[in-house]
Amino acid sequence: MKQFILTLLLVFSFSLNAQYVIMTAVDLNEGAEQDYLKLEEFYSEIHKEAVKQGLRSGQSVWKRTPKEGDEDSAPEYFIFDNFSSMEQMQNQINYQELAEKVYKGKMSRRSIQRMLNTDSTAKDRRGYILEAVDFTILAGGSVKPGDKATINLMNKKTEDFEKYESEVWKPVAEKNILNGNLRQWAIVKLIDKSDNAYDGWSHMAWNLRGDNPGEWDGPTGFKWNKLWEGIESSRDMTDATELTCVFTVD
Repeated sequence: MKQFILTLLLVFSFSLNAQYVIMTAVDLNEGAEQDYLKLEEFYSEIHKEAVKQGLRSGQSVWKRTPKEGDEDSAPEYFIFDNFSSMEQMQNQINYQELAEKVYKGKMSRRSIQRMLNTDSTAKDRRGYILEAVDFTILAGGSVKPGDKATINLMNKKTEDFEKYESEVWKPVAEKNILNGNLRQWAIVKLIDKSDNAYDGWSHMAWNLRGDNPGEWDGPTGFKWNKLWEGIESSRDMTDATELTCVFTVD
């Protein structure tokens, strides 16, 4: 795990509330989920220290809700490593040093080293580097375990795609934030990816659900229908993938 992240940081540079994000899709080995969660729990204390020291702006782990027809390689979890700037993202993090600080007196150095070198829980990890295009405020306080979000992969078809998202769809999202249906919306673009990552998409939409969402409040009428035609013609979009927050640090 440590080596994978360090490799990405050397090559790549978004956010749920930042400018850049390393998104990692984790495909687990069969029966490895409990060991994987123990590993993420171990790392969560290290991430807290990294945020405290200004080495990153946040980190979160989300469980994907399975879908009918999932391929064997479909990820069980998504990790989001958030950075406030390109400079912050490019600075390497010494996980060994941080681990020894946060676990001093709690774990032996050998045990720490063993956890840092553990990656037997994952069959595959696919890395994506995302940069923020536009996003709303984050309403309702910080993200917490149990919160639900959806992501939609998009493939840009026209040059005005991002303007449609910012100038047409964002106000709809903001209205639903005011109504309590949504806590945050964001549109991000793919900057780079690991060699084993999936192709076929250029952008991703992020929607953090409200705690008690009601009926979605959307515009209607002739003008909106014409705007919606423009949005639909500007991109291809996949069905939503639901995520549930498991760990978060900010």
